[in-house]
Amino acid sequence: MPTALAPPPASPSAAEPAAGEAALRLRNLRKSYGDLTAVADVSLEVAPGEIFGLLGPNGAGKSTTMMIACGVLPADGGTVELSGEILSPDRRDLRRRLGVVPQDLAIYPELTARQNLRFFGRLYGLGGTELNDRVADALERTGLTNRADDRAEHYSGGMKRRLNFGCALLHRPSVLILDEPTVGVDPQSRAHLLSSVKDVAAEGAAVVYASHYMEEVEEICDRVAVIDAGRVLAAGTIPDLLAPLESVLRLHVTPPPGDPDGATLLPPAFAGLFDVVAQPSGVLTYALPRSRLNRDTTLSGVLAPVLEHVKGAGGRLDAVHTDEPDLERLFLKLTGNTLRD
Repeated sequence: MPTALAPPPASPSAAEPAAGEAALRLRNLRKSYGDLTAVADVSLEVAPGEIFGLLGPNGAGKSTTMMIACGVLPADGGTVELSGEILSPDRRDLRRRLGVVPQDLAIYPELTARQNLRFFGRLYGLGGTELNDRVADALERTGLTNRADDRAEHYSGGMKRRLNFGCALLHRPSVLILDEPTVGVDPQSRAHLLSSVKDVAAEGAAVVYASHYMEEVEEICDRVAVIDAGRVLAAGTIPDLLAPLESVLRLHVTPPPGDPDGATLLPPAFAGLFDVVAQPSGVLTYALPRSRLNRDTTLSGVLAPVLEHVKGAGGRLDAVHTDEPDLERLFLKLTGNTLRD
């Protein structure tokens, strides 16, 4: 069932916003289940109006971190602060500042969208005209106005996700926590949800957005923490995180039958520029990091003679492409693994 939390800014460091009091601050969170460490010393800060992404594979510790942040799960160590106040079990006033969109649907399928929203609105203490206005606003935000009086059980998966989102907005939380809110949704619902999340942040709420979908995080998040095995591996703005990476030109070449290792495919003058990887299919991948180019060794000055030499040596160029820095490559660099589902 969705719950409720609150906002304000913070300080600069990898996991800290630009300036001011943080709306949400996690300090040294730890959580274990027997010998399994789910969260290991996680510290983060989120400012009002900021969308902070938690990016990692399933099982990375994102959901456990979120459950601790919204007070559902006790931590073994560390603290959760809302605008500088420590969240504890007896601080129901603080918990009401939170809006939570859980990964599992927290709606009643036998109720209509309007009935679901009114039910959760009453749990938040809303009533009368205020409740009616908030329900109408939530229906508008989620694009469900025309289906407001249909039972949720007849909704598509994406519509159910949108209703799940709407239920968390009724009390106007100052901190909104979303755990994989677009899992299994159609492209239209995904676009609608992402747009709505940006709208909520633009109105001043601090947003924590956990996902294993790299493209979503890149699209909407101001800052990102890459998390795996319960640890924050890196945190910051996406440009800052990607700055150490570089673009890489890749040539995929099928070598001639007499030269499976491609020893004759590159001109001797350029052989040292490329890293060569043999694929299981027999294709050779020649990788040229941009950092190896300079004023005297330009891309055009390298590519033309290399391609001509490959052809003359009997090789076949299958593909040419450039890998630009992205969060997938960052995750691979940090963990040695791809961002798996």
